Amino acid sequence: MKTSVSQALGGRDDLLPLWFSTMLHHSLVESATQNHHTFGEVGVAALMMVAEINKIELSQDEAKKAIITPLRSLPPHPDVIAGLKKLKDQGYTLVSLTNSSLKGVQTQFKNAKLDPYFDKSLSVDDVKLYKPHTKTYEWAAQQMDIEVDEGLLVAAHGWDIAGAKAAGMHAVFIARPGKVLYPLAEKPDAIIHKLNELPDLLAKP
Repeated sequence: MKTSVSQALGGRDDLLPLWFSTMLHHSLVESATQNHHTFGEVGVAALMMVAEINKIELSQDEAKKAIITPLRSLPPHPDVIAGLKKLKDQGYTLVSLTNSSLKGVQTQFKNAKLDPYFDKSLSVDDVKLYKPHTKTYEWAAQQMDIEVDEGLLVAAHGWDIAGAKAAGMHAVFIARPGKVLYPLAEKPDAIIHKLNELPDLLAKP
């Protein structure tokens, strides 16, 4: 997807972080103003904003083409399938909680061959509050019929970890290259670098 977004911005790779942060920023605006649009729609709007700021001509159809289709065909990191398989073998219930639409994540998981490993997929479109709003994690726990502190969020975004911990959920941070924790938030329960490290971590007494 980075390639398609960069192309939409005239080949400006340097604008990719600005687009992503603009998308996250305005997803929080959506939650704060109770004016919910899908994450794809927010992503398209953010892309058009970045293009306008940088005087790049971009139509709404071009912005949609750059985001929606590529978003649903993202490949998993090389360590993900092995990690998920081992977690399933250990008997864990695996549930995805995404800011994307349910249809979008189901399509993405099918394309990435991840769907056999998940017991359930949850989308913020049902609760209409984007992560990291604490009520979203509380709602997710309700959907799984557990207490919040019985759940464990695994994520590679510091803001996601911050939201889960603030809600009272356990959290493990995947420190992928370029990803860091928010220093003012509560620390995660553990830090790993690849998902396939998690099964061994959870197996420790």
